[in-house]
Amino acid sequence: MTFQALLTTESDNGYQNAVVERELADLGSEGVLVRVQWSSLNYKDALSATGNKGVTRTFPHTPGIDAVGVIEETGNGPFAVGDTVICTGYDLGMNTDGGYGQYIRVPAEWLVPLPEGLAPRDAMLMGTAGLTAALCVESLLDTGVNPDQGPVLVTGATGGVGSISVAILAKLGFRVAAVTGKADSHDWLRELGAAEIVDRKAFLESASKPMLKEQWAGAVDCVGGEMLAGALKSLKYGGSAACCGLAGSPNLEMTVFPFILRGVNLLGVDSVELPCEIKQQMWQLLADQWMPENPKALEAAEIGLEDVSEWVGKILEGGVRGRVVVRLP
Repeated sequence: MTFQALLTTESDNGYQNAVVERELADLGSEGVLVRVQWSSLNYKDALSATGNKGVTRTFPHTPGIDAVGVIEETGNGPFAVGDTVICTGYDLGMNTDGGYGQYIRVPAEWLVPLPEGLAPRDAMLMGTAGLTAALCVESLLDTGVNPDQGPVLVTGATGGVGSISVAILAKLGFRVAAVTGKADSHDWLRELGAAEIVDRKAFLESASKPMLKEQWAGAVDCVGGEMLAGALKSLKYGGSAACCGLAGSPNLEMTVFPFILRGVNLLGVDSVELPCEIKQQMWQLLADQWMPENPKALEAAEIGLEDVSEWVGKILEGGVRGRVVVRLP
């Protein structure tokens, strides 16, 4: 049996992507077989599709760290044929063939049931980005951050995690300050719920100081590096920053002053190896009370497999705001 998939291959001329016919046997025989309906485009997918060995070690390979679809073979898992499930994280789309193919075969432990009331396409509009945003918000709430304490900063606000974080926090009643360097995105961020726009260049100009004026009750940082340092230095006493990204830099160069003089908290957020039980809780929130007021505004584009290569270039260049959903044949 064959199926269509995007395949990234390595040659003397670099890495190429093409939609090809693959054999079902290529996926092995162990685990749950899922007929994929929708996927999404993430920064990690773009890295895999361009040969980043820190993400994918062996090629040829089918990227796609997100997938939603219907089970066709159950293996030894608790699911039934016909169940609709979500798969995000773990090794999917990294070294296990991912959601840019009509089929995936994965361990049952990687799957969560699609929550009632959440359409498969909407699940991928959220995808790993939405799950990560929900975890960031949850981590802030767990440390006691609430709307009465003041505004919450979101860095990298036009990206997938950032834009969904803006929307969730606004829905929960927070005053959101969105950091961006894209002047043409101000109105869009306000549409998502941002009450204040912070210019990225101006924010970074002061980030090198040991301490900054107390401004934010909390922060969601999707960038890392100087941006995260600036956020930590400008948190209010006892505030918290949820850290989930490193597009700016994986390095954090700063003093310990904000931690020992203001008692701030740095919260690491991971959505990849998280137990499925917690993922399921977050998906239920995204399907219900945390679903953004205007989810359509989050959508950058709906594309097919044949369009992925073009959009990989755009996302690597920082030219995508919001979310790109990928339609499977």
